[in-house]
This record gives sequence, C-alpha cells and structure tokens, in this order.
Amino acid sequence: MRASGILMPVFSLPGPYGIGTLGREAYRFVDFLAEAGQSYWQILPIGPTGYGDSPYQSFSAFAGNPYFIDFDLLAQQGLLAREELPAPQPAGPIRYDLLYTQRPAVLQQAAGRLLASPSPAYQAFCQEQCAWLEDYALFMAIKEEQGQAGLACWPDPLRCREPAALADARRRLAGRCDYFKAVQFFFYSQWTALKVYANGKGIRLIGDIPIYVSPDSSDLWTRPELFQTDGQVRLTRVAGCPPDSFAADGQLWGNPLYDWPRHEAEGFAWWKQRMRHATSIYDVVRIDHFRGFESYFSIPAGSATAQGGQWVKGPGQAFLDAMHQAVGRDAVIAEDLGYLTDEVKALLAASGCPGMKIMQFAFDSREPGNYLPYTYTAHSVVYTGTHDNITTEGWQQSASREDVAYACRYLRCEPAGLTDAMICACLASVSDLAVIPMADWLHLGPEARINTPSTQSGNWRWRLDAAALTPALAARIADWTGLYGRRPA
Repeated sequence: MRASGILMPVFSLPGPYGIGTLGREAYRFVDFLAEAGQSYWQILPIGPTGYGDSPYQSFSAFAGNPYFIDFDLLAQQGLLAREELPAPQPAGPIRYDLLYTQRPAVLQQAAGRLLASPSPAYQAFCQEQCAWLEDYALFMAIKEEQGQAGLACWPDPLRCREPAALADARRRLAGRCDYFKAVQFFFYSQWTALKVYANGKGIRLIGDIPIYVSPDSSDLWTRPELFQTDGQVRLTRVAGCPPDSFAADGQLWGNPLYDWPRHEAEGFAWWKQRMRHATSIYDVVRIDHFRGFESYFSIPAGSATAQGGQWVKGPGQAFLDAMHQAVGRDAVIAEDLGYLTDEVKALLAASGCPGMKIMQFAFDSREPGNYLPYTYTAHSVVYTGTHDNITTEGWQQSASREDVAYACRYLRCEPAGLTDAMICACLASVSDLAVIPMADWLHLGPEARINTPSTQSGNWRWRLDAAALTPALAARIADWTGLYGRRPA
C-alpha cells in the first residue's frame, strides 16, 4: 500500500523547556500529520544520550531519554508543583549544557513524590521491565557516583562486576537506583500514551535503533561476553566505516563489536529481547547499518582512524532466521546505505525488509550507488535525505554546480524549484513508502541540518519553529500526498 510520512526527531519539536518532549507539542504534531494526510511519523532513537548528545550513542538499548519527559504532564498528575517548573527557555537550538544541569533537579522532585507512595502502575512497570531496568538503574547510579566517568574509567571491581562490589553498590545506591527507575516509568508512561493517541489518529510510529550499543552503556557492562572484549570489559575491536569519498580517513565510531559466535550459541537471545522491545514501542523499526549483519568493518581498539580496519563476516542468515522467529517479517526497515556488495544485497532480499533510497544521492557524483528513481522497486522506502544529510535546500547550495545542473535537468525544474521537485519525485516514485524530512517541507537551509557525520559538535540541536505548522502547509502536503496516491483511504 502506497503511503507517506514525515521524518521529525522528538528533540526537534517546539516547546518551552529547551528540547522537544512527549507533551502538548508532540500531540499537536500528530494532529498536523493527520491533517496533512500522512500515515507515518519517523523519529530518531529515543534512548538516553551520552557524550556528544548523539541518539546513536546511548547509555542503554532499552531505556528512554529523560530529556523527553514532559514537565507539564507530570504537573497534571500532581507530581510537580507549578512553582517547581523551570522558566520557559527562548526558542532556538538545543542547549544540552542547560538540560544536563537543570533537568535532574526537577525530575528528582517528581520521582520523590512517586516513590513516597509507589503506584500499582509503577510497580507493574518495574516488574515487566526487570530484564533491563535493574541493571540500567544500577549502571546509572554508579556512573553518577563516579562523576559521570565512562565505563572504561570505572574502578576494576565495579567495571568487572565483581559480586562483592556489586552487592555493596546496590545497598549504597539503592535510593539512586529507585530514582532512575522512576524516571524510566515517567518516560514510558508518556511514550505509551502518545503512541496510543497517534495510532488512534491513523499515524504509525517508525522508530530507529542503532545496530551497535555505546561503549559507555549498561548493555556492555551487563553482558560484556556478548562483545569483543578482553575479559576485563576492555574493547579489543571497535566499529566504523572504511575510507570513502565522503571521509578520507573513514569513520571511527568506537562502538563495541558483537561476538557473533557467542550470540549464535545463545540463539541470539539478546537480540530477540531487543527487537521484541523495539516492536512493542514502535509500529515499525528502522535498523541502522543493516549491512553490518552480512559483514562489518572491524578496527583495532585504540586506533586513531579507521584506516587500519578490515571487513569481517557477520552472522548472516542465521541472524535473520532468529529475528523472523522473534518478530516476524513485516515490522522492519533496513538502512542499507553505503557500499553494498552482492552478498549484502542477497541478505537484504532474504530478510524481506524494504531498503532505503535517498533522492539526494541520485545526483551526487561522489555517491557510487545508483539512486535514480527509475531504478527503485516498490518494496522500498524513499527519502529526499535523512538525518545524516544536509537539507535539500542546503544540498542545492553546497553541491557542485554540475550535480545541481544534473538534478534540475533530470527533474525538469529550475534551481529555485529543486526542493519541491525532489519531494515530488519521492512521492511519485514506485516506492511503497515515501518519508520527507520536516525541514524539506519547510524549505530550510543548512541551519536545519540535524547531523554531520564524523563531526563531534554542533549536531542534534535543530528545533522546529512552532509557527511553522500552519493549516496552509498541512493542506499543501495533503494535496501532494493525494496527487501521488499516498493518502490513506
């Protein structure tokens, strides 16, 4: 069935508290999507973010981001007094330094009230999520006690989970563990309510999960044997991408690599747990860097760049079989961008998952893949660009004159109309699903770019102007969506 959606991170929503939350503006955006004839809202990962504020480097593959908890909703529940709410912040890019220093004190007030008389709903949440929640809460409490030091810098007894050290930490930090569990209850209560509302409006949520976990995460700390480590929770090999025309030194992500034979010996139980969790909170799951399941780029830990890495075979079909057993075949989008071998293409076909097409790449002379619209298959998802791309207006400004001229010639438009022409090409394509970033519908330039890969600062900060979601814009999106046969019946 042909459909369309909009890519819009939760953190980019407008609102009074310095970052997008799961409150009023999220519900308003759902209403906008419905008015605009959309069927999907695609977001970025919603886990708690660490150094660099990247949603792809989270303290947990299961936890939710405390920054997204809406204070007004907590106040409506009586968990915050109005005078405890922080002063509204001016509109503009996210100031993560302010969030880091101001938010915990407010959440502490709400958590204290909840924990003074725990509700049955809170107790049920803790029981239902105990497989990850207890270890996550202890990880965060120890990390706080260690001055927010990364896992690699913890004292050996705590890093290596020596039983006596863990038992002592649980006793010593019991109160802080309860706080971190309460915060997760706030997040998931608000997330679940928003999802119910969105689904009731005919909007399905496309979530996003990174293939890898963070080197500073409860996932690595809890099960280091599932990763390529030295037995002392020290990484031996890390993830990245090889050098290409976009990055001469490659990309050194630094994430732990999986010990795939160990995962397979356990029947991929950890991944099954992860995917069941993801499909319980999203309607569809986009898996980042899908090609890593066929083969992954392995770099020696401690390397300065990715140039010394090598390709290593991944789990392949055995992994797919396990995931199909756990969650079926219909709930996953595969991010299959980058250098694709015949083996990767065969694995994608065997997975049954739709891959991704990027319209900007069709006209980028640096991109070796063929992303021209006439090559698309129906079983795919097409985007003008993703969170890692510059906006389409920005692409027109930064691409070579030859590339822009080629795009205009192909799309039969003048440069001033290129963004609309790319959007229409996506909507008109044979791809079953077309997803357009919100910034492209608004014709925003480089200032609205969400992330620049291989850079460490200035990312994940763009926020939408609340005045931008007008009835006229919704009507225009709905008109174009209907024109190309993508409006819901």
